[in-house]
Amino acid sequence: MNLTNYHSHCLYCDGRADMAAFARFAAAKRFSAYGYSSHAPLPFPTAWTMEWDRMDDYLSEFRRLKEQYAGRVELCIGLEIDYLNEESHPASARFQDLPLDYRIGSIHLLRNEQGEVVDADLSADRYAQMIQKHFHGNLEQAVYQYYERANRMLELGGFDILGHADKMHHNAERYCPHVTEEDWYTRLVHTHLAEAVERGYLIEINTKAFYELGVFYPDIRYFPYLHSLKARVVVNSDAHYPERINYGRLEALQALTHAGFTTVAELHGGTWQDVPIDACPRQAL
Repeated sequence: MNLTNYHSHCLYCDGRADMAAFARFAAAKRFSAYGYSSHAPLPFPTAWTMEWDRMDDYLSEFRRLKEQYAGRVELCIGLEIDYLNEESHPASARFQDLPLDYRIGSIHLLRNEQGEVVDADLSADRYAQMIQKHFHGNLEQAVYQYYERANRMLELGGFDILGHADKMHHNAERYCPHVTEEDWYTRLVHTHLAEAVERGYLIEINTKAFYELGVFYPDIRYFPYLHSLKARVVVNSDAHYPERINYGRLEALQALTHAGFTTVAELHGGTWQDVPIDACPRQAL
């Protein structure tokens, strides 16, 4: 029934439950596969990323749960790794040396004109404040920087899944209505997605905000374009709570089917496989 999820956050980063709770919930809901992807360490402490001194515990706890749930749900381990700069990104040796099943490459951070790191993964109100404070109200400057960083991440590589592409679209639209319909914005998204598909990355359909905001990342308007590119897509809920591991999956599968997709990517036995989308996927329990 396409019940898989490879993007989730537990107590090792900013998630709200331990790893065991997610495994227990995934098994109870009859998921075929479930993956952990804590926010990878950055060179400085934050409230939302893992610290390096927790990495061994993270991997050890995963191995214990994988053995415990063998035959019930196929557990796998990954990290969501930010592109920060030329020293800290998914292809960095320190991340590549880890025994992971997969890696997600994402952009959460920008830099202001003083070179200071700026968090851009915010609520709409806080995002507007960030644009005013750090970019002097220049939304276009922030969006262009986001895509410059995202495209550099594609060039450097080192990951399997492009995480929540165009994560800025909802907040940008709230800040400046109809900006995402402008040619320059659409061109940035198209170029980025085309480059990602050309380089062989899986494109995540991130459903985390669907029930609260009614949006996917990337936006549903790009699903037909992704289909025309022959993109391989994976549906992930970016869950921070166990009960949200299946948020928006049914709606995402239906939207993908409407756009022409017939398969989604799932990780089984260490290999990404194209699995048919169930004709009538059941509603999350």
